[in-house]
Amino acid sequence: MSSLKFGTSGLRGLVTDLVGRPSYAYASAFFRSIAMANGGSRAVLIGRDLRDSSPVIAATVAGAATAVGLTAVDCGTLPTPALALEAMRREACAVMVTGSHIPEDRNGLKFYRPEGEITKADEAAILAALNDGAIVPQLPTAMSTSPESGALERYLQRYREVFSSDVLRDARIVVYQQSSVARDLMADLLTGFGASVTLIGRSDNFVPIDTEAHRAEDVTFIRNVMASGDFDALVTTDGDADRPLVADDAGRIVRGDVLGLITARYLGADAVVVPVTAGSALERIGGFRQVIRTKVGSPFVVAGMEQAERTGARVVVGFEANGGFLLGSNVTLNGKLLPALPTRDAMLPILATLATVQTADTSLSHLVASINSGEMASDRLPNIPPERSGGFLGQLADGKFRAEFLRPVGSPLAVDEQDGIKITLDGERTIHFRASGNAPELRCYVEANSAQAAENLVRWSLAAASATMSKLKISN
Repeated sequence: MSSLKFGTSGLRGLVTDLVGRPSYAYASAFFRSIAMANGGSRAVLIGRDLRDSSPVIAATVAGAATAVGLTAVDCGTLPTPALALEAMRREACAVMVTGSHIPEDRNGLKFYRPEGEITKADEAAILAALNDGAIVPQLPTAMSTSPESGALERYLQRYREVFSSDVLRDARIVVYQQSSVARDLMADLLTGFGASVTLIGRSDNFVPIDTEAHRAEDVTFIRNVMASGDFDALVTTDGDADRPLVADDAGRIVRGDVLGLITARYLGADAVVVPVTAGSALERIGGFRQVIRTKVGSPFVVAGMEQAERTGARVVVGFEANGGFLLGSNVTLNGKLLPALPTRDAMLPILATLATVQTADTSLSHLVASINSGEMASDRLPNIPPERSGGFLGQLADGKFRAEFLRPVGSPLAVDEQDGIKITLDGERTIHFRASGNAPELRCYVEANSAQAAENLVRWSLAAASATMSKLKISN
């Protein structure tokens, strides 16, 4: 059985299941069902991350585009939001070859319409067209199109035009480069805004940085880097640079939804759209006119932003617990226009957060503490087949089972089944289980009144879930 499936943002699966005919078939289905019906540009833009498997998959996608009469444009290695921005500018469709934060043995395809990410309805159309007339020729192994080098520069210019050149003057920033596709542009932007930048950790091997469920080795590495006290913040991104990771002056990683909150306030947002995994304190502390909760996944956040605009919101933004920030409407910043970019972006929350710190003349750790957003922790159980995680979530939906399961830690007061099972416990705590849409994992998010309590609760939750799933009888 193939591992390929649409998740929270695009198609993902094992490289062995994606390379070759499968990537050709999915790309061809997208071009025939979506791009050919667009009626606009006959060009399709293709970008990729730094995984070893990405160049050959990109070449296959280009071959599929050419076969249906489209002109493939090679945008090379660049952040996903940069590719999306260029697609909007050209009014063209685009495909990003990336597995985002998941390990290198996996990869994926993100599909874009000229106006932004594809919808869940578009995903259904691609699946319907998957086996409808795709004739697979000899597959190319390298891109044969002319490269487009201007897309990356236009993405950089987007932020150079609205942030002042000295907005980060004297800030001491560590850029953890690893294998992020934005590893060089982060340094260029921050230096250009006046920051003193120290580069660390550049890697020729792919490093799977998850900006939401942090690996223990990443947490330790970042804490050790910041232990000297010589730096104000550390920044990095996931593989395709649509999710930021920011650590404060004490070496503590700032939650993605807190980065989103800071950025939304910086932009003067009046409507905020977030998935159910964002902290439940957002409504209480945000000060926004409207907060809309959605299922996990950027297509759902995009749909929520469109809903907010229809109801008259002036400045609409969205963000996720992983830190990815979506700008749903044009914003005036420092007297200049920052156009909407309704797809996840890492650079805007990084810049807005650091600029907020500089303007307030404080430290990032103090700024985060002043927000009083509560404490959250998240982690995951890897290699959990969907039928096993689904069986566990099905059990947890039963009130009697739920009460017994949670007896060691507290009493369930309410449950939200919008995406997985999110349970409100006594003591202003929550436990949220959901199956990942990108990999065979069970994810867990918790809230508590202290960092240690949150860590203890997430560890207990995953251990209890693992023990329960080990007893499940799964039929073949």
